[in-house]
Amino acid sequence: MLNQDMLRLGAHQSAIRKISEIGKRRAATYGKDSVFDFSIGDPQAPVPADVKAALAAAISSPDKEGVHGYTSEPGVESVRRAIAQDVNRIYGTAAQAKHIYMTCGAAAGLAISLKAVCNAGDEVILIAPYFPEYAIYTIAADATPKPVRCAQDFTLDIAAIGAAITQNTKAIVLNSPNNPSGAVYPAQQISALAALLSDASRKLGHHIYVITDEPYRELTYDGKMPPSPFGVYDDTILCYSFSKSLSLPGERIGYIAISPTISDGDDAYAAIDGAARALGYICAPSLFQRALESCLPVKTDLDFYAENRKLIYGALTALGFECAPPNGAFYLFIKSPEQNAEAFCTRAAEKGILLVPGDEFDCPGYARLAYCVDREILAKSIPVFEKLRDLYFN
Repeated sequence: MLNQDMLRLGAHQSAIRKISEIGKRRAATYGKDSVFDFSIGDPQAPVPADVKAALAAAISSPDKEGVHGYTSEPGVESVRRAIAQDVNRIYGTAAQAKHIYMTCGAAAGLAISLKAVCNAGDEVILIAPYFPEYAIYTIAADATPKPVRCAQDFTLDIAAIGAAITQNTKAIVLNSPNNPSGAVYPAQQISALAALLSDASRKLGHHIYVITDEPYRELTYDGKMPPSPFGVYDDTILCYSFSKSLSLPGERIGYIAISPTISDGDDAYAAIDGAARALGYICAPSLFQRALESCLPVKTDLDFYAENRKLIYGALTALGFECAPPNGAFYLFIKSPEQNAEAFCTRAAEKGILLVPGDEFDCPGYARLAYCVDREILAKSIPVFEKLRDLYFN
């Protein structure tokens, strides 16, 4: 008999992907102009020229084996050294190459990290709203997801997190800037969380790990790097992806960095290495590892997202829609004008606007709009949003 858990998971397609596929079918039937697909966070900002040049140079290198061959399991040594230096520049830490593991994007990093720290019966706190795959990775690591509702402004509710900690708590997953709300957790909350977890770890007699998912760390709108637990809380594991910062989502390249002050650092890294082997996530794409080595300070045109944010947030709030102020990432979290957000998304889809109901992120009553699309699509959608508004407010 097949694994029934995997069968159920495969039969239940991700709502985000499902909605995106609906958009493709509608476009094929009625034309692209009839669809405003805001369902998936697929960045459309241009890939930086320096990245393209680095890829071209790597491909044309006479060292074909070095470009296309297997790397060591954790990645190219020189690339890991360069990333450790970049991590230290950003977070003011003393990370080392021996504690960097190259991954197939942040998704692999999260799955590996949870597998590395969790045992059967452990609990992992997830801050709702959260990316739905977090729960899947947690369950696959034989642990139990424990959702904790965010504060009213979509930042951390420290008291609620404290109340959720039990003897079985092994980790908490943080995502700031947040998908789907766009919230950025303030520094004082990160410090308060670190103090809470340090105290709880002492009382429980075991470590509580923070796994911080930071693919949107460059995408903030105040010009500042968002506060991170990395460098603040000792037992932190950082998962990063270049999908957003370099517009390379399809290339699946990222890394895990464990804090240089993590408890039993070498053992923690060995567990990361072992989990990667167990899951088959070794030897991240060699071509992109080598291209990244010279491109770590490079970023895509972040003004692309800032202008999109200004356009769609201003337009929808002017129409009367209530939206969480997006301080980071490229998502707008819209409060549903009716209690059932899935019904609201269905009405929107009937007019060609594809949104993802907040239920998918364990946050009913809201809908996510990904504004990482071409600006012309955003502009053309506004009159359609006006018609959608008229269904509720007139």
